[in-house]
Amino acid sequence: MTQISEVDTDATAPAVEPRKARKNNPEKTRENILQEALVEFVEQGLAGARVDAIAERTRTSKRMIYYYFTSKEQLYVEVLEKLYGEIRNTESLLHLDELPPSEAIQKLVAFTFDHHDLNADFVRMVSVENIHRGEYIKRSEGIKAMNDTIVHALEHILRRGVEQQVFRTGLNPLDVHLLVSSFCFYRVSNRYTLGEIFQIDLADPQVKQRQREMICDSVLRYLQV
Repeated sequence: MTQISEVDTDATAPAVEPRKARKNNPEKTRENILQEALVEFVEQGLAGARVDAIAERTRTSKRMIYYYFTSKEQLYVEVLEKLYGEIRNTESLLHLDELPPSEAIQKLVAFTFDHHDLNADFVRMVSVENIHRGEYIKRSEGIKAMNDTIVHALEHILRRGVEQQVFRTGLNPLDVHLLVSSFCFYRVSNRYTLGEIFQIDLADPQVKQRQREMICDSVLRYLQV
């Protein structure tokens, strides 16, 4: 009987490289989950959002999401914290204390206008939370503290303005904050209904520039002596 020789497969098969160990980056994973959860919450609201959909967006698992955030509601709260943290942190980089009071107000108003215009997701999420009557913001220890910073910043600017006799006395910093935010927020939150009813394109650069100048001028005129 003819003996069949054993084929040396190792001599012809390509070398297999050892599998590289997967590097875990918890912060990157967590941030990715927050970003994709924002998209889901903006599109579906809190009630309609599904953790399955967020897991699919992030190419991870529900178990991983619950590991980082414990529940859908906690994930929603942390998305809110992220959004409020971004606007407040950016405001802190404006160096408003280094500017004359009138310039500081103008810079802050322009920033708020631009931020809301460029971050419709922030506006939508705040609108969603108002539907829930602020129920989930109450669960956050950080949101109130981080938002107090803008009121304190305005208080300081207004005080300097009074001392320099360019702003009138008796101004309430929270009222000023609401005055600024109301117009900047409303034109984004209601852009579709306003656009249809009044046949105006609020995304038009000329419209934005006109309204940006209007709110800056309006606030300054209200504050001035």
